[in-house]
Amino acid sequence: MQVATSRPPVPVGKIKSFGPFGPKYEVGNLVRQLEDGDWLVEVTMVETGEKTEYRLTHLAEDPEAR
Repeated sequence: MQVATSRPPVPVGKIKSFGPFGPKYEVGNLVRQLEDGDWLVEVTMVETGEKTEYRLTHLAEDPEAR
């Protein structure tokens, strides 16, 4: 399987939420590309400051936080 080499745009600094009522997170930078072509993005949980990695395809489906 061939993996794309260009880096996709990421809305760094945007505050989003996991679904319409989930916890809020701040979008960070790309971490690495996965074998399936998706990317992992660093996200920071707004309330706790915890950092984790999240798939870009899932992030793209999450709404901006209110």
